[in-house]
Amino acid sequence: MKTLNRKPHSNEKKRLVELISHDRTRTNLLRTGERNLIIYLVQRIPQWMTSNMLTGIGLIGNIIVMISFLLATFIDRNYLLLGIPGFVINWFGDSLDGRLAYYRNRPKKLYGFTLDITIDWIGIILIGVGFIVYAEGVWELIGYGFVVMYGWEMIVALMRLRLTGNYSIDFFKVGPTEVRIVLILVLITELLLPDSIRYFALLVCIILFIVNIIDTHNLLRIAENMDLKERTQSEKK
Repeated sequence: MKTLNRKPHSNEKKRLVELISHDRTRTNLLRTGERNLIIYLVQRIPQWMTSNMLTGIGLIGNIIVMISFLLATFIDRNYLLLGIPGFVINWFGDSLDGRLAYYRNRPKKLYGFTLDITIDWIGIILIGVGFIVYAEGVWELIGYGFVVMYGWEMIVALMRLRLTGNYSIDFFKVGPTEVRIVLILVLITELLLPDSIRYFALLVCIILFIVNIIDTHNLLRIAENMDLKERTQSEKK
């Protein structure tokens, strides 16, 4: 009986894995555990909750992170800890919105993709604004630089999708989930070592700049080769 019971369970899990991850290839370090957690959660989301609601929840998480910076600036630095549940809430909404739609067989691929990109961009702007208020003097420019660099990264991801058909949200072993965990650790470190967040933000901007330069260069080469191929085919005709 044990052998007979395992196969349906295995087939069902395989089906869920395909539904959850069929439209993108993940390379991040925590991908297996994260995927299993998403599979567990989407089966338990109440029927009245929609994908759009989850997208809104993700945005609320980013708003909470922004508020944590504002409260830490004007009231008490300990309010930075409010950013921890903010990032968790953001992960919950951002990671489950599209997956829930596919699980319920109600995907809105183009609509969902457009909404997700838009909300992600708004969320990054809000976090950047929070950091700018929290930072002082010239360090405010680092918050602005972070928003610019992240926006550039989003443009690169969209160009990669247009040129190669591959939409990737991971950089080697690092994905959005790993980034959220690092940011949570940064908030905790800021409480123990005041102003350390400034130097981390500067480091992030430098890394994003280098990564964006490399990715943009690679995409330009791909685009050039595609143009050359198209021109050669046109000349043959």
